[in-house]
Amino acid sequence: DVTAALEQFDTQRAGSLLAAYIDDLSNWYVRRSRRRFWTGDAAALATLHECLYVVTLLMAPITPFVTERVWQDVFRNSADESPMSVHLARWPVADEILVDDDLDASVRLSRRLVELGRSARAEAKVRTRQPLQRALVGSATFELLNDELLAEVAGELNVQRVESFGSAGDLVEHTVKANFRTLGKRFGKQTPAVAAAIAAADPAKVARDLALSGATTLWCEGDDIQLTADDVIVSEHPARGWSVVNEHGETIALDLELTPALLRAGVAREVIRLVQEARKARGFDVSDRITLTWWTPDSDTRGAILEHADLIAGEVLAVRLEEAVATSEPTHSSGFWSRDGELALSFQVELACP
Repeated sequence: DVTAALEQFDTQRAGSLLAAYIDDLSNWYVRRSRRRFWTGDAAALATLHECLYVVTLLMAPITPFVTERVWQDVFRNSADESPMSVHLARWPVADEILVDDDLDASVRLSRRLVELGRSARAEAKVRTRQPLQRALVGSATFELLNDELLAEVAGELNVQRVESFGSAGDLVEHTVKANFRTLGKRFGKQTPAVAAAIAAADPAKVARDLALSGATTLWCEGDDIQLTADDVIVSEHPARGWSVVNEHGETIALDLELTPALLRAGVAREVIRLVQEARKARGFDVSDRITLTWWTPDSDTRGAILEHADLIAGEVLAVRLEEAVATSEPTHSSGFWSRDGELALSFQVELACP
C-alpha cells in the first residue's frame, strides 16, 4: 500500500499508512513482547529487526535525513554487506506467500475485543490495574481466537480468563415505559390505563418482542392491545455486577465482582507501578536488575506483596525482594526510600550487583 501511494506521489497517504503501522508495532507487538525482549528471545528480536529495517526503507523518501541516521547507526553497522546509504538500498517488496489472512483476521478480532473491554472498564470506572475474574465474549467469529490469542486478550484486559457466550440477554436488564406522545394519539382517554399496563409488563419480554417483530401484545382493561416500538420507550443497562459493551455485532461483558484474592492482586499491580516509576526516577535502564526492599504497617498490603512476590519481582526485574526489618517506617537517612500513602508502603530500589 505504501509503494502504491508513493508511485502516485501521494505522500500524505503513505505517511498515514506508515504512522498507523508504527503505532501498531510499538503499542501492540513491542509492548506485548517485552518479556521476550528481556530474555533475549532470538525470534522476537529478529522479527523486530526486520520490521524496523523495512519501515526505515519505506520512510526514506519521506524523511531522508532521519532514516539515513537510523541506517548508519543501526543497520549499516550491524552488517558489512549493507549498502552505504539507505537511499542506495533495494526497495522492499512484499512476499504475498507469507500473508496469512486467517491470522490477520484473528488478530484484528482480538484487538477489537480489547478496545471493547477497555471501554467496558472505563464505563464501570474500574482501574486497568485491578484484575477481574473473567470476560465473556459474544461474537460470531469467536472460534477464530486460538488459546494464544485468548491469552493475549486476557492479558490486555487484565482478566483471569476469556470465555464465549451466546447472547447478551442474560447480562442486560431492561426497563420499559410509555411513550405518551404516540399513545395519546392512539388511545385517547385510555392512555393512562395503557401506560399502567406497560409499567406492569415484563420488561424483558416486551423488549424481546419489540426486537424480534416490532410489536408486543399486552392485556389492558379486559382486552388485548397491540403496541409497536413507537409506543414504548425501551432502555437497557448492564445487570448488576457486569459491564457490557456492544459494537458492530460484537459484545464483551466484564464480571465486576471483586473477591479478596482479586483485590490483593490489584494491590500487587499498584506496587509494580510504583516500583517502575521509582526505577524511571532513578534513571535505571529498562533492562537493569534491581533489589527491592519494602516495609508497610498495613496487613492487606503486606499480604498482597507476600502472595504475589514472584509476579512483582518478575515485572520489575528484581533479583531480590526483601521485607525491611523495622518497627517503624524507614527514614530517608537509611537510604533512598519512596513512599505511597494510599498503600501505606515504603520501598527502596537499588541496582543489583552484577
